[in-house]
Amino acid sequence: MSCALTDRFGRTIRYLRLSVTDRCDLRCVYCMAEDMQFVPRRDLLTLEELDRLASAFVARGVSKIRITGGEPLVRKDIMTLFRSLSRHLRNGVIEELTLTTNGTQLANHADALAAVGVRRVNVSLDTLDADRFRALTRRGVLGTVMDGLRAAREAGLRIKLNTVALKGITETEIFDLIDFAHGHGMDLTLIETMPLGDVGVDRTDQYLPLTELRSLIERRFTLTDTPERSGGPARYTRVAETGGRLGFITPMTHNFCESCNRVRVSATGVLYTCLGQEERTDLRSALRGSEGDDLLNAAIERAIKRKPKGHDFAIGPDLRPALGRHMSALGG
Repeated sequence: MSCALTDRFGRTIRYLRLSVTDRCDLRCVYCMAEDMQFVPRRDLLTLEELDRLASAFVARGVSKIRITGGEPLVRKDIMTLFRSLSRHLRNGVIEELTLTTNGTQLANHADALAAVGVRRVNVSLDTLDADRFRALTRRGVLGTVMDGLRAAREAGLRIKLNTVALKGITETEIFDLIDFAHGHGMDLTLIETMPLGDVGVDRTDQYLPLTELRSLIERRFTLTDTPERSGGPARYTRVAETGGRLGFITPMTHNFCESCNRVRVSATGVLYTCLGQEERTDLRSALRGSEGDDLLNAAIERAIKRKPKGHDFAIGPDLRPALGRHMSALGG
């Protein structure tokens, strides 16, 4: 293995979040606009190129790969990529191959994912109310996601539910969400909404600080902070009354940049070393510029050395989105 990728602040990159598409079959109100303009399919990396790119990061010490979108399971023949990348699991080179999904396609893929070595998945779920689910996603059917969760459990996959905290919504459902998740053996992670892309609504109206939500939760439940980590930015607590784990991702109220070990690559081969900055590096040209990986490795190395110390997220009534890029371009 070549020397590990370490940035100028001493943070070693161990985690790659690889987007395979910016397309999604939902239009969640905090993530996407009603009418999205997606990247032309001809501009996407092929599945073979995605594998080669991810493998270059593995050769430099990345030990966790998360496949993201958009909705990754809408990418045609996506299991081909999972099967190919799973060789790194079998060889013991990486610790984990996983994905974040909205759950709508999970029932069709859960068994296949488990068969190639995926052991856990993150599923986005912001409400347990069918009418509200359709409103938040602008088109989704809650029952389809529930079928996906059931299939994932039956396939032996561990599940973490991701819930974006939305003012006026999450406060009314948080106890039901905790009971549902922990009652089915699933973790639940709460996430502050982030100012990425124009989604057609005022983010000030959406934003719910997790400090407020935690105070609400503690009116009923006893939370104990733990040192547990899953490789991402979540900080975890244990809920005494349920025995389950509850995570908090707080990019707005308390960023997690000091320990960031992650980079993200878009489905078009653009490397972002920070979700909250526009610093980017085109890896597609390097990938296609030669049959070997020297150009690709050099581009990755240069990008990591420019990784910023942290992001500049802010939400306010007079602020435009921090970045024009929608969340669906890279996943979370």
